[in-house]
Amino acid sequence: MLSLFVSANALAVLVTLASATPRPQWSSWSPPGSNTTASSVSSTTTSVSSTIASSVTSGTSVSPSGSTSPTSPSCSGYFEPLAPPYLNDLARAAGKLWFGSATDQPGTGEDTNILYQEILNDTDIFGQITPANDMKFFATEPEQNVFNFTGGQVAVDIAQDHGKYLRCHNLVWVSQLADWVTNGNWTAETLTAVMKNHIQTLIIHWGDACYSWDVVNEALASNGSFSSSIWYDVIGPEYFFLAYQFAQEAVEATGKDIKLFYNDYGIEDTGNKTQALYALIQEMQSRGIQIDGVGLESHFEVGATPSLETQIAAKQGYVALGLEVAMTELDIRFIEANATNSTGFAMQAQNYYDSVSSCVQVDGCIGVTVWDFDDQYSWIPGTFPGQGAADLYNADFTRKPAYYAVGEALQSVPCSVCSA
Repeated sequence: MLSLFVSANALAVLVTLASATPRPQWSSWSPPGSNTTASSVSSTTTSVSSTIASSVTSGTSVSPSGSTSPTSPSCSGYFEPLAPPYLNDLARAAGKLWFGSATDQPGTGEDTNILYQEILNDTDIFGQITPANDMKFFATEPEQNVFNFTGGQVAVDIAQDHGKYLRCHNLVWVSQLADWVTNGNWTAETLTAVMKNHIQTLIIHWGDACYSWDVVNEALASNGSFSSSIWYDVIGPEYFFLAYQFAQEAVEATGKDIKLFYNDYGIEDTGNKTQALYALIQEMQSRGIQIDGVGLESHFEVGATPSLETQIAAKQGYVALGLEVAMTELDIRFIEANATNSTGFAMQAQNYYDSVSSCVQVDGCIGVTVWDFDDQYSWIPGTFPGQGAADLYNADFTRKPAYYAVGEALQSVPCSVCSA
């Protein structure tokens, strides 16, 4: 596997080529290894990739700075990190608002990794971002009524500087709370006041810099009941409705068009959890409480991803309730390292292809967001030891077959990389 070091001079050439020369049209692209030869891809793209590849040295590393060794097996991918297909361009051509990525800045190495930044900031590839952690409770209100917007503002600035949509994430969740919330001695009344203040302060502060907010995150258990959390345990089930009521009041106070979403995993099929969510949404609508969309996290496993038909059916159920649907945290991980072979990566490509196709085929699905794009920064190995290789790029910024499968899904053409 290529160990990537990019010299400062080479990076300057890369930036100049990428910004100054018109890019090839997406229709000229075909996956590596297909019948169309590499020469059919623009010489500009080839020269960009060649510039980086020829700059591998044994000297001082300029990029990636602060990067780590791969934490999971990787695929022998294609080193063309800024070449076609341009996934956001394809998503827009398919009638979607975006193809996007989460990002975890500052403090993870992503903000000092020059090639990571080049890829993330390229709006042809990613037209939307989600801050993975820096708008969560622990980051934004570390002490009661003492707010810190610094980390979250990084995502706002990236989105505004590069013309990207911003999904803001999240306001009310069981996890990643500030210690003062978790360890507090609360009554229903006092904790409700905390929740209201937090929700309304963040929504009003960032206003319509946010396309949407994930107001409540992961509130339901697999059987469709409410999960235990400090919010549920102290306030009761009404906390769910109150959170959206407070968010609606804040949106109205801004006078802006800010969408309010519910976000969760395990709601990408038509099982008990999804059916319970349908009922909750209908209850909110009957009360006149604003709910604009549902975020389907879509953290899947290779070989155990819901079928295309199942994912379409679930999305259509939400759309039938008048909601937008977005795939918000897509990644597809290997649960066994020895499965990361050519057959396994072809299966992963098929799973990505079907998942993205399900959004393409449902009019109310507005876009797809991957939960970061490079295995170097994936959350999977740290959460599920021994599992990983879940993202579209390997840790060295080579692209997996899954990347090209996504490009083909967005074009509604057959997958050419979904078999070994």
